[in-house]
Amino acid sequence: MTEKKQILKSASIISLVTIVSRILGYVRDQRIAFLLGTSLSANSFILAYRIPNLFRRLVAEGSMTASFIPVFTTYMREKSTAEVWDFANRLFWTLAFVVAIITVLGMVFSPSVIHVFTADASNVSWDQAVNLNRVIFPYLFFVALAALAMGILNCFHSFGLPAATSVFLNLAVILFSIGAVWPFFKDPAVSLAVGVLVGGALQFLIQVPSLVQKGMNFDFGISFSHPGIQNVARLMLPRFFGIGIGQINLFVDTYFSTASKMPEGSLTALYYADRVMELVLGGYAIAVATAILPMMSHQAAAKDYEALKKTLTFSVRIVAFITIPAALGLMILREPIIRVLFQHGQFVPASTRLTARALLYYAAGLPALASVKLIVPAFYSTRDTRTPVIVAGMSLIINLVLNIVFLQFFFKRVQNGGPALATAIACFFDFFALFIIFRLRYGALGTMEILRSFAKISLCSGIMGVACWLGNHYTEFTVHSRFLVQLSVFTGLIVGATALYLGLAWIFRCHEMEEIYGIALRRGRGGAAYVDI
Repeated sequence: MTEKKQILKSASIISLVTIVSRILGYVRDQRIAFLLGTSLSANSFILAYRIPNLFRRLVAEGSMTASFIPVFTTYMREKSTAEVWDFANRLFWTLAFVVAIITVLGMVFSPSVIHVFTADASNVSWDQAVNLNRVIFPYLFFVALAALAMGILNCFHSFGLPAATSVFLNLAVILFSIGAVWPFFKDPAVSLAVGVLVGGALQFLIQVPSLVQKGMNFDFGISFSHPGIQNVARLMLPRFFGIGIGQINLFVDTYFSTASKMPEGSLTALYYADRVMELVLGGYAIAVATAILPMMSHQAAAKDYEALKKTLTFSVRIVAFITIPAALGLMILREPIIRVLFQHGQFVPASTRLTARALLYYAAGLPALASVKLIVPAFYSTRDTRTPVIVAGMSLIINLVLNIVFLQFFFKRVQNGGPALATAIACFFDFFALFIIFRLRYGALGTMEILRSFAKISLCSGIMGVACWLGNHYTEFTVHSRFLVQLSVFTGLIVGATALYLGLAWIFRCHEMEEIYGIALRRGRGGAAYVDI
């Protein structure tokens, strides 16, 4: 029960901060949509923004952080304080050196980088994309250091400030999107790119005081021979390929969304659909995943695999309780959601239809996408890097083949939603394969308990989904032209659907409600105290 309380409290802290960030993230994306719509210029900006983000997830928040946390927690358990911070300082400067090289190369060879990510140059504004990539690419340097700082602070059970870093990125982009700022630049896209760069720098700088307070002094020293760094590198190489395969899926989606068959703005539509998905994932699913990784690493280091399995099972059930109804709601209310959130300025009704189609297929894979973010860290916490790599490789092949099939044979049916549907199917394969392997390797995971929970959650979600469809149909949302009327109807649909789902969950006695509210209110059995985060 103590572990459950720690997960929920940590996840609640992260979730609260992340919700604020997601709200600001929406304002940021709404400003981008307002200024650029789904034009070729929007495609160029999204492409230039996505490329350094892909490298960031590979080098920083992906393979490096996932490899660093288990090693660092081991150092905290077994080494002196001086050795712990010597390791952290040397890794910091070594990472800075490596990422600086990647950043310079990305800027110098910007035309080649853009060419690799583009299937058809006619779907982007070429020169603009090259220039925007050069402006944004240094963002990778700052955000890589920010990710390492986040990993260190998380190991000290400090989650609030690291989770808040994205708030500053969003604020910076919003600032550079307002009418008093962007006219000073060549065009709005350049102003937005500068905002991304400034936000990346702020993400790192705001964490420096907390690192110093914990004991980090930033003594300069680049080392590739330090035992801790070598351990991180050994874990990082296979994880680089494993996480890299996941990011190649993003590359595949980006590439196919710029194919000649695709309607103009398909890449941007996929981006906005993905951002709506992130509102759900960031609200609680990623918060839980962030909270359990250090915990599972500590449990694995202590060889307490029973506790690790209980942590994983509990987290999967909690995330399913959120994502299954969210996925169904997103699918049914996709057009009202996009219309209310983004249809302003240059984002016209055609942009709404394009984005809603992508959201339909992305949302179908939401529960699997969220669950993969939980089960992969379970393998990593046990220092098993090979299995996720193999499964991710198979998932990549499935995604690539499905993208080709949808583009060549089912394009009239799925259109610009093909990359999203391929990703959703690949995510389901990824989760089920990893879950089965983990179950075979470490024993019972409470599968029947999970299935019972899934059945109740699905039943409640299904009833809620029918209500959403009826509400959307009889309120005649699409005939209203005034924004305030649309917003009122939309808010009523969302609030009503949420209340109905929670009421049904209470009637059908979904244990996840009891665990979330009971533990959060300190009514859990045994009365164990909260762990100080």
